[in-house]
Amino acid sequence: MNKPQRSLAIVALVFVIFFVISLLTNIIGPLVPDIIQSFHLSLTMAAFLPFSFFIAYGVMSIPAGVVVEKWGEKPVLLAAFALALAGSLLFAFVPSYLTALVSLFVIGLGMAALQVAINPLLRVAGGEEHFAFNGVLAQLVFGSASFLSPLIYSHYAANADWRKDTDPLSHFLSGAVPDGLPWVAMYWIFALVSCVILLVIFFSPLPKVERKDDEKVGAWETHRELLGNRTVWLFFIGIFAYVGLEQGLSNWMSEFLSREHGLDPQTIGASAVSNFWGLITFGCLLGLLLLKFFDSRKVLAGFTLAGFVILTAALFGDKSVSQWAFPLMGFALSVMWSIVFSLALNSLPKHHGTFSGILCTGIVGGALVPLVIGTLGDHFGLRTGLCLLYFSLAYLFSMCFWAKPLITNQTFEQEKTK
Repeated sequence: MNKPQRSLAIVALVFVIFFVISLLTNIIGPLVPDIIQSFHLSLTMAAFLPFSFFIAYGVMSIPAGVVVEKWGEKPVLLAAFALALAGSLLFAFVPSYLTALVSLFVIGLGMAALQVAINPLLRVAGGEEHFAFNGVLAQLVFGSASFLSPLIYSHYAANADWRKDTDPLSHFLSGAVPDGLPWVAMYWIFALVSCVILLVIFFSPLPKVERKDDEKVGAWETHRELLGNRTVWLFFIGIFAYVGLEQGLSNWMSEFLSREHGLDPQTIGASAVSNFWGLITFGCLLGLLLLKFFDSRKVLAGFTLAGFVILTAALFGDKSVSQWAFPLMGFALSVMWSIVFSLALNSLPKHHGTFSGILCTGIVGGALVPLVIGTLGDHFGLRTGLCLLYFSLAYLFSMCFWAKPLITNQTFEQEKTK
């Protein structure tokens, strides 16, 4: 890539976009208990909230890749944040269960488009030789927003005194947010953030991205070829299982702690979700080190086995054990996404861009698994519903045996041998 295309300002902008994606995506879990109480919902009805958001990934991931290749990154980024702004304002102005479903679907469409557009942009703006390093930094930024988002929610939902603050934001929110629904403040904040970034992107000269062969989305013939490949489906299910596990935990842990142990969802529940995402971030750092010593399948096996133990403690332990075990599941999950995705891409010799789009469609697991958990929870109890997550862990563990990547992760021992 040409040197003039590189820009630290654009790299910083991409990091901000990662932050906002995480901020908007991972707030659903802490909000679930409040939305259930405010709109008198069953667990199944509440489960349609994450369903509405994550089903948008199944709808948008592949089309977004085609649009990015045809029109470029900037129009897609602008359209994505316009969708996020529209969805946030819809719910902020008309807070109801129906508008929440529509709002989350619209925001989800925007977030799916952003995921497709920003990684190649980061490679060009930061330089290909720095892409791996910048990619790790981006994930840390993503994790920090996931940690922060529930704490912001807790400030507005559990602290009635914020309406007395004299700063301009609190003054505006005190007039805009209904008295009985303080958590709606989050969607006004999302709208404000989306508006600001929309303006920043509009006035930013983004570099031209020339996509590498393995970043390009192939024609429909390529999709048909891959969809006839058994390996593609096995890894698609792996992504489905991981995202279902992640979102099943983040969306239901606060409600579980409230129902089963009587813990306040606006403080302790929100803190549990925040720590869950914080430990995912911390675990990523440890995972980077472990992957320099061990084959990725062995690392995946160790973290998955830890997940079985911790999930059992979370679901069947007493109040104090459950309160700490749910966040610890974040540590168990921390390496799974990156390992599963890399094993998948390293298992095919070509068409990696198209394969990535198919894998990202597997994010619909975040829509369907929480929905099934909620439905089971209405009939048999939330603890029984959450036992569904054992199947996700079992499938991820099975990958340690049947995954046969063409290229394995390079360890210190391999480097020494070379």
